[in-house]
Amino acid sequence: MSDLVIILAMNGLVWGLIIALIALGLSIIFGLLDIINVAHGDFFMVGTVFAWTVILLTGNFWLAFLIVPLIGMLLGSLVERTVIRPVENSAALSIVATFGLSLILQEAVRATFGATPKRILDPIGITLPILGLDYQVYRLFAAAVAIAAIVAFFLFLHRTKFGTWMRATRQDRDTAIAMGVPSNRIFVVTFGLGTAMAMLGGVVAAPITTVEFRLGLDVLPLCFMAVIIGGLGNLPGTAAAAVLLAFVEGLITSVTEPTTARICSLIFMSAVLLLRPQGIFARSTR
Repeated sequence: MSDLVIILAMNGLVWGLIIALIALGLSIIFGLLDIINVAHGDFFMVGTVFAWTVILLTGNFWLAFLIVPLIGMLLGSLVERTVIRPVENSAALSIVATFGLSLILQEAVRATFGATPKRILDPIGITLPILGLDYQVYRLFAAAVAIAAIVAFFLFLHRTKFGTWMRATRQDRDTAIAMGVPSNRIFVVTFGLGTAMAMLGGVVAAPITTVEFRLGLDVLPLCFMAVIIGGLGNLPGTAAAAVLLAFVEGLITSVTEPTTARICSLIFMSAVLLLRPQGIFARSTR
């Protein structure tokens, strides 16, 4: 029993880091564009499918880490221009538009990739003894990649001119635009970056999970819960909440069903909304 708890807790921690990467993309899109991107989980799913496709075409899984985020950046930029921009001033229309985009992505993948779930074999294929248990090295590698990507994201946000523009736009859009910040370019890059982060998360997670057209339906609620619990627009809080949620769900799953673990997460999110709607990691204000 103790071995199971340790394995599930470690798996939950690794999964939480991947979810943190994906949820940060969702949070930055919401924070800058005020867009609730219902299709975000499906971009994650598309990332896993592209990883599978790269293996089929090249036989090399590792190339997907370079190719898929670039495709995600281009795809996200295109979506912002064609789908998001026409409805950016209407929250209701943006939800409808991204929901429609979600259905299009799912059905397009089902029509081309198929409805049967597929598995990508562990590309490393070795284990490492940890706490007396054999643990997959690839899962440790996945955690390391997720951490590196999250750190790179925050460095980009705080150490580059473009990142400064993004933060300024998130804090006060009108003032930033008045001071000459190129808002249209910021919006395109922001949505492209958020999409690339989701699709990179898909590549990282592909050997851990199944590859199928409905995969995003399970990831999206966890991302939204992380954004809400961490605090809307609070990027470090979102990352911390994602890791916390997945870790706790892993522990709960060791004693009950995964569905029960998800219900516990939803109850916790509801309690946060009632007792601390600004998020548990938001700074207190007087």
